[in-house]
Amino acid sequence: MPKIPIMSVFGKLLAALCLSHAALGAEAPLGVTQAHYRTVAGEQLFDALIEPARQSIVAAQTSSRVHEITVDVDDRVSRNQVLVRLLNTELQARLTGEQAGLSEAQVRHKEAQRDFARIKSIYEKRLIARVEMDRATAVLDAAQARLEAAQARVVEGRESADHAVIKAPYDGIIVQRHAEVGEMVQPGQPLLTLRALDKLRVLIDVPQTFIKTVRAQGRVHILVPGQSSPLEAAPLTIFPQADAVTHTVKVRADLPAGHAGVYPGMLVKASFAQVTGQRLQIPYSAVVHRSEVTGVYVVGKEGRVTLRQIRVGQNYDDGMIEVLAGLDVGERVALDPVRATATLKQQRTRKE
Repeated sequence: MPKIPIMSVFGKLLAALCLSHAALGAEAPLGVTQAHYRTVAGEQLFDALIEPARQSIVAAQTSSRVHEITVDVDDRVSRNQVLVRLLNTELQARLTGEQAGLSEAQVRHKEAQRDFARIKSIYEKRLIARVEMDRATAVLDAAQARLEAAQARVVEGRESADHAVIKAPYDGIIVQRHAEVGEMVQPGQPLLTLRALDKLRVLIDVPQTFIKTVRAQGRVHILVPGQSSPLEAAPLTIFPQADAVTHTVKVRADLPAGHAGVYPGMLVKASFAQVTGQRLQIPYSAVVHRSEVTGVYVVGKEGRVTLRQIRVGQNYDDGMIEVLAGLDVGERVALDPVRATATLKQQRTRKE
C-alpha cells in the first residue's frame, strides 16, 4: 500500500476549509439600509460683538488741576473707590470763606430775632408806632434771607470740595485713561473710562429677511471661540429700524453672568435655528472614498451590487450624512463597504 505524505493531506484539508469558509462568507447576507428623508433643523450663523451693558466716562465736575490718579488701565475697582483727586486748595479756601459768611449771617439773624421780640413786646403795649414794628419785621426777614443764602453757599462749597475727590459709580474695570497728573481739567472733561463686567450683552446685525424668524425664537445661542458649549442669550431687543446701506437690523441680547473668558470687544458667532426641512440621509459608515470620488455601494432588487458616485452635504452628530445628489429615496445601500467590495468582485468573477 503506497504511503500518502502527511503534509499533502494536511494541505488539501486546509485548502478545503478555506474554500468552505469563503463560500459561507459569500453566502452570508449583505447588510443594507434604505436612503430616507429626515426632518432636521439647521442653523444660521451671524457675527456678533460682545459689549458691556454699562460703560461710563468718569469726568471732572469742577475746574482744577489733577493731583492724583489712583488707578490705571486694567485695574478692577469697587463702588465708591477713590479714582482721582483734584487739587482742592482753592476750593477749600472758598468753602472756608462761605462758612465764615454763614457764621456772620447766623449772628445777624439772632440779633434781628432779639430786636424783633423786644419791639413786638413794646408794640403790644401800645408804646411805639406801627411803623417801628414793620421796620423790625423787615429787618428780621432780611436777616433770614441772608442766612438762607449763606447756608446755600456753604452747601455749594462743600459739593465743590467733594467734586475734587472722584469715586467709582459701580464695580468695574478701567479700560482707558484720558488725563494725567498735573493736567488742568474743566467741568465735563473725561478722566477715565469705566466698564462693568458683571453684565455683558451681544450686538448682532441680522439681515432683514431673517428678522421674522428671530422675533419668533426670542433667544440666540452664542458660540465663543475656545469654548465647547454655547451660551444662551435672552431676552432679545430688536431695534425698530434697518440700516439703509447693509439692510440689516440690529439685535441685542443679554448674556448670562458668571462666564469666564468673555470680554467686551470680542467677536463671536450668534446661532439662530432655521426652519426645519427634509433631508435625504444615509449612515456615514456606508460612504466610501476612492481617490477624489465619493460613493456608496447600491444593492439592487436581485442583490446586484454597484458602486455609485454621490454628492454629500452636512454631517450629523448621530452618524448620519446628507445626500445631495446621486441617490433616490428608498434605494438600498450596503452598510459594510468592505464586504460590498468583496461581493462586487465575486459577481464580476461569476459573470466572466
